[in-house]
Amino acid sequence: MVFTKSPIRLREAIPEVLENASENLTSRMRNLVAMLRSEWKDLELQIVERNDEVKRIASIDAACIRLRQIPGIGPLVETAIIASIGNGTAFQKGREFAAWMGLVPRQYSTGGKAKLYGIGKRGNCYLRKILVHGARAVVLRSKRDRIALCGWMTALETRARRTC
Repeated sequence: MVFTKSPIRLREAIPEVLENASENLTSRMRNLVAMLRSEWKDLELQIVERNDEVKRIASIDAACIRLRQIPGIGPLVETAIIASIGNGTAFQKGREFAAWMGLVPRQYSTGGKAKLYGIGKRGNCYLRKILVHGARAVVLRSKRDRIALCGWMTALETRARRTC
C-alpha cells in the first residue's frame, strides 16, 4: 500500500483501507490499524483540550493580557513567558530579558563604556524558539497586512544584509 506523505492524506485513506475488502489485510492487521486510528483521534482531542486550557489560562491572567498586545505573541507564548520568568522582576530592562534568552548579546557597562559579549543562548530554548517563530509570523504578516511595524521592518530589510 502506498500513501501520500502527509498526515491529512493518511487520515483520509485509512477508512477506505479498513472498509475495502479487496485489500490483502488480515483481520489482525485491520484491528491494529483501527486501534491506531482510534488512538490518533484521542490524541487530537487531547491536543484540542490542552490548547483550550492554555487559552483559558491566558485570558484570565493579567500579565498574559498585557503580553498579548505585542505582535506575534499568542496564548501559548504568553503562558510560556509567564511560566519561565514569573513577574519579570529579575530583569531591569527588556534587553536583559532578551540577553538572558540568547536573542541579543550580553552587555556589561561600566564608566560609560559598554562592552558587548557573545550571544549565550543559555536561557529557555523552547521559549526562544517560539519567540523567533512569532517574530517570523509578524514579518510575514506585515508584508500582507499593513501593520504599525511595517515601515520599521521595511527600513530594516533595506539596511540588513540577506543571508539566504
